[in-house]
Amino acid sequence: MGPAPIATRAKGVAVPGRTIVHGEGNDMTTENGLERRAFLKGAAVGGAASATMGGSATVLAQGTAPAAAAPAAAAAAPASPGYQYLKPDEAAFVEALVDTMIPADELSPKGTDVGINIFIDRALADGWGKGDRLYMQGPWKQGHPNQGYQLALSPAQLWRAGIEATNAHCVKTLGKAFDQLAVAQRDQVLKDFDAGRITFDNGLPARTFWTMVYQNVMEGMFADPIYGGNQDKAGWKMVGFPGVIQNNRNHVVASRNKRFEGDYTSIADMS
Repeated sequence: MGPAPIATRAKGVAVPGRTIVHGEGNDMTTENGLERRAFLKGAAVGGAASATMGGSATVLAQGTAPAAAAPAAAAAAPASPGYQYLKPDEAAFVEALVDTMIPADELSPKGTDVGINIFIDRALADGWGKGDRLYMQGPWKQGHPNQGYQLALSPAQLWRAGIEATNAHCVKTLGKAFDQLAVAQRDQVLKDFDAGRITFDNGLPARTFWTMVYQNVMEGMFADPIYGGNQDKAGWKMVGFPGVIQNNRNHVVASRNKRFEGDYTSIADMS
């Protein structure tokens, strides 16, 4: 699923301190803001029905792994029994990130209440995060963006190295780690990521990290709740996606040009 436009803290009208970020190749930024419901509907079109961590992000190749990256097996103890992969400082980063990208408003709960942080943690701890479906034998040469993911890092290692690099950037430029910044500052950091204005000192391609972050947040918002995110089916309810109904034909006819008002069905509901 390619990156779609991302609106942070927008509620249909421009609100001070609530900015808009757009995805690579999908510039939908406007002077006065973009309605968040429209943005999330657009993101849902390509993957609201996705129940797994499908597809790798479109990224640039990197010849060697950054020195900051460490194998997942060498990770310290998780932040709490609720986290399987993320360390305490990483969990704080992810929680601040998802709450900035998905704020609580009349459309949905905030990102942590939806469980996007848990979705990301579970994905990084599982086979997807370990790179089980990636060819990881090298050689690691510069590739073309349309060749897909090319780094010598598993997704979990990329997240770990990216969090460390982002916090280092924030401390260097703003004096604090990302999770300690004010909301407006975090918004600006995300806009800088999206505009390609951030370069990591450790050599990690910032655009690659941001692309994966964006993809995973969208997956956590719209994937089936069985994977930890989209709690109470909040993402589905917001965009009117009925879920994993075996036969949706009657609902399509009855709900044409109307908001879906039926039961939202998850994998767990079908078992």
